[in-house]
Amino acid sequence: MSRRSFLNLLSGLGLGGAAAATATATHAASTPTRSDRVELSDAEWKKRLSDAAYRVLRKEGTEPPHTSPLNAEKRAGSYHCAGCDLPLFAHTTKYESGTGWPSFYDPLPQAVGTKTDYKLILPRTEYHCARCGGHQGHVFNDGPRPTGKRYCNNGVALRFVPEAA
Repeated sequence: MSRRSFLNLLSGLGLGGAAAATATATHAASTPTRSDRVELSDAEWKKRLSDAAYRVLRKEGTEPPHTSPLNAEKRAGSYHCAGCDLPLFAHTTKYESGTGWPSFYDPLPQAVGTKTDYKLILPRTEYHCARCGGHQGHVFNDGPRPTGKRYCNNGVALRFVPEAA
């Protein structure tokens, strides 16, 4: 959905003006500046990614819960964006949330950006890879200490890289 379509949708729902400005400002303010941005055409992304990864990363889809092998991953290592290989999370921040998706309480510094998502009418905070913009999931305020955050990630949007022995 384009920015213009999004703002028109907000206006049609009576959420224009301040809500639209907040959504736009939130996105701009929380996307880390990266000199190594990965920008590919839609056709290039389709070639690079599996159908499932493309649907999640590029079209902001959601994989079914309890389907990712990463839910059971317990080894030391890091979780990278499946689109561009940017490290997003350390294994030490992963925890069992009981939601059916890999969950983390803190991303690596400058790894993710956020924006407000109104797809379910009520606002949610979506997060994406700071390098390629690939949709990862949503962040909620019901996670463990020390952050209290739950970064609920689509497993298909991640690649696990084991720590070298």
